[in-house]
Amino acid sequence: MTTLGAVFRPQLPPEKLRDIARTAEAAGLEELWFWEDCFLEGGVATASAALAWTERLRVGIGLMPVPLRNVALTAMEAATLDRLFPGRFTLTVGHGVQDWMGQAGARAESPVTLLREYLDALRALLRGERVTTDGRYVKLDDVGLDWPPPTAPEVLAGVTGPRSLRLSGEAADGTLLSEATPPDGVAKARRLIDEGRAVAGRTGSHRVVVYLLTATGPDAAARLQAERTASGTDKIPDLGVAGDAGTVAEAVQRLVAAGADTVVLEPTGDEPDPEGFVRFVAEEVRPLVP
Repeated sequence: MTTLGAVFRPQLPPEKLRDIARTAEAAGLEELWFWEDCFLEGGVATASAALAWTERLRVGIGLMPVPLRNVALTAMEAATLDRLFPGRFTLTVGHGVQDWMGQAGARAESPVTLLREYLDALRALLRGERVTTDGRYVKLDDVGLDWPPPTAPEVLAGVTGPRSLRLSGEAADGTLLSEATPPDGVAKARRLIDEGRAVAGRTGSHRVVVYLLTATGPDAAARLQAERTASGTDKIPDLGVAGDAGTVAEAVQRLVAAGADTVVLEPTGDEPDPEGFVRFVAEEVRPLVP
């Protein structure tokens, strides 16, 4: 069964989070996702608050930029959230937007090397191992978590390029694809991920999560087009969806047919009714998606 989620966009003020998280829980939404975009809201703070305000809602951070965060700190944060809220938290790490990383004084010369070293160390720490490594970027000296999770949680990689998608297949437990990924892009990503999995000899499951830019309501098409134009993705065909629940469900199913396991509906930045959007996903779209 396809998992559906929605995004709490960081363009909303943090004080809106409680209402939206509780609305999501009451409506039966499966997953609520957060971004750690610079320089808006911290992913761990928002995720922990949403988890604390709800009882069943699953929460994902997509994504935490690895140049900004020491891997030991990320492991500590993830382990703590997993122990506090077992099975309800999904962590995604990725390169981050390079211009933002430059603004923060954290740009890496080789983002792929950094992500590879980071994923290997992070997943080992979350398995409860003691880690010593002296990589180009990740350096740990006999580091282990005092409170590792009882079972290591999945770690996703939020990536786009071919090298990074292969790396995700090799070294991550799943992959997060951005809203700039149409159905044929999902299929191509799956092939590249599987190439990486084959190289590493991995045979277990690998969850693919895809954001779907979504607008509904009387001005949906105009809002979707404005967002795509502003982001520079307006020339990519079959990207995003505007319309009623049936139209959105069909767009979700096209992504699933291409290889997505989870589709997270992303409202436009000017969504006039964020709580209503969450209810729309849970109460109107969900029943139409197998």
